[in-house]
Formats: sequence, C-alpha cells, structure tokens
Amino acid sequence: MSAPVLVVAGLSYRYPEGALALDDVRLTVGEEDVVALLGPNGAGKSTLLLHLAGLLPSPAVTVGGVQAVPPHLPEVRAQVGLVFQRADDQLFMPTVEEDVGFGPAQQGLDHAEVAARVAAALAAVGMADAGRRAPYRLSAGEKRAVAIATVLAMRPRVLVLDEPTADLDPRARRALIALLRTLPGPKVLALHDLDLALELCTRAVLLDRGRVVADRPVRELLADEATLAAHGLEPPLTLRLAAAERRLAELTGSRPQT
Repeated sequence: MSAPVLVVAGLSYRYPEGALALDDVRLTVGEEDVVALLGPNGAGKSTLLLHLAGLLPSPAVTVGGVQAVPPHLPEVRAQVGLVFQRADDQLFMPTVEEDVGFGPAQQGLDHAEVAARVAAALAAVGMADAGRRAPYRLSAGEKRAVAIATVLAMRPRVLVLDEPTADLDPRARRALIALLRTLPGPKVLALHDLDLALELCTRAVLLDRGRVVADRPVRELLADEATLAAHGLEPPLTLRLAAAERRLAELTGSRPQT
C-alpha cells in the first residue's frame, strides 16, 4: 500500500478572536481517494481546506511527506490546488488566459511553458476558446471551470474544492460533475451538495464543531440517517427517494422499481 498523499495528525486551530475552529482533526488521503468533507455551517470545513493547501501553516499537516510549515510552504502549495467557493475570489486578471497563466508564471516557468500549460488547462475544462475573454463576462459555470483551470495549470498532486457546485444551475452542475470525473488524482471536496458526494466521492468525512465525528465509505455514511440528523444533515435526495419507494412497496405489496 502506498503512503498517503495528505496526512492531518491532530490538527487544532483557533480563530484570532479565540473561537476553536478545529479540534484534534485526524485525516489521511490516499492516491485513489475522492473525499467528501461534510458538516453543518461552521463545522470547520473551509478552515481545514486552508490548512491542507498550506494557506494556514501547521506542522500537523503533511503533504507528500513535507510538513506545511516554513520553509516548505511553496512546495506544499504547489502540490495542493485549492479552488475557492467563490470563483470571483480566484479570478482577478483582465483575461482568462492571464488568470490561468498567473500561477505557472509565479513558478518561474518560461513563456512557452506557461502558454502550453494555459492551453492544456483550458482544454481540460472545456474552455479552450475562452483565453481572450474577460472573466467578468463568463457565466457562473464558466467561471467555476476557469477557476479549476487556474489550479490545473499549476500541476498539483491533490485537488481541493470548497463547495464546487455553489450557485450553479442544473446544467452547469452536471457539466462540473462530468469534468471532475475526468480529472485524475486524489480530491477533497467540502460539500453541502450530498447528492454530488454520493455520485462522485469514495469516502465521506463528517465534521462538526471542528471535530471528525465519522469517516466512512460515502454510501454507508450518507445512508445513516441517525448520524446525519445528529449533525444537522439529512440523506441526499437520491437515497430519500429510494427509501420512500421501498416503504411504498412494503405497504402495497408491490416490488420497487429498479
């Protein structure tokens, strides 16, 4: 078995005003993992993602065997690509191609290599013809795709996304899911969209009040109504509809549709 890509070993963190955001969090992410990070608002999901990406340094976080502390932060940040919840927080240049090329340029790559990475990243997210467009003219779904491209251009080892389907309409949501399926490597997704978790992820980690309260296969945890309810969540619509169909079949004596 290969060594984990990401290890969080007893991470605790307090906000500057003193509130405890993370409390002894322990988590490992392997090469094949697609992890749904679940929990109610204020559970600490976004704060944990910032630690994974090295934006909040901590010796409790190790990426590829390297602790997320100075002087290793540039290496950690190159290995973990963080896509923010709001694409507008990630896009700040006059054109799409400048946004996507910003990270590789900061890595000291020459112009030809930056251009090649921009082209490859935009093609990967289905935005190959958008390079000269202004980000503010893009739809929400297009902005999200370009935000992911800005990260892919850095060639990270791990992709970390904060509420990737937030503000997307159904068509853009489906396009994003299709895109994420094509991207290789481990992923950690902070989600309220539990149907997405069920469809895309292999594991579910449930956070509440800064602590990991469950870490199980995604379908197993999302079918556990009692555990979800105890932490302010409910099963995804897909599973609730299936359960209602089973109950109806039991009442009527008919077999549920498959």
